[in-house]
Amino acid sequence: MEKIEMEILALANSESQPSSFVVILKERHHNRRLPIVIGSAEAQSIAMALQDITPNRPLTHDLMKASLLALEVTLLEIVIADLVDGVFFAKLVYLKPDGAILEIDSRTSDALALALRFSCPIFANERVLDEAAIAVEEPSDDFFAAQPVPDSPLSAYSTADLKQMLEDALAGENYERAAEIRDELKRRTDR
Repeated sequence: MEKIEMEILALANSESQPSSFVVILKERHHNRRLPIVIGSAEAQSIAMALQDITPNRPLTHDLMKASLLALEVTLLEIVIADLVDGVFFAKLVYLKPDGAILEIDSRTSDALALALRFSCPIFANERVLDEAAIAVEEPSDDFFAAQPVPDSPLSAYSTADLKQMLEDALAGENYERAAEIRDELKRRTDR
């Protein structure tokens, strides 16, 4: 299965789930976004790593990194490998001292926190992206200038406006609206 390299684009409070957060991953070489709801402890750990903050005492992910390094085990990459009933599943891919590769199942939030600490690549399987990602690709505005305006209310907006609306919907965790906007953008690219 093809793996697509991702990077962390944003971390924000979840408006739909008050005690949770959402981390938004972006394809490194394209514009699909993958929103993943995570818990507050993992969000704190990810935020600290993103801001390069070192706590006085090691957090769980810092302790795990220190333990693995003491055992001469390196985290090579993480892979968001599956999506089942709305739950993401990840794998940690380690290199052991004897050269063997070891894969361990992980919660995606923990995998992301460790990936940041090890500065290793983050991947998602293509199937996961096909199922859960939101495309933010922008076709040329020149193409649509002479096109008739369909009945959809979103069709009245320019592609640039739709792209901004999609970003706003994702930031506000209004995924239903984001999906409508994504579908309008996709309809335009499928012409």
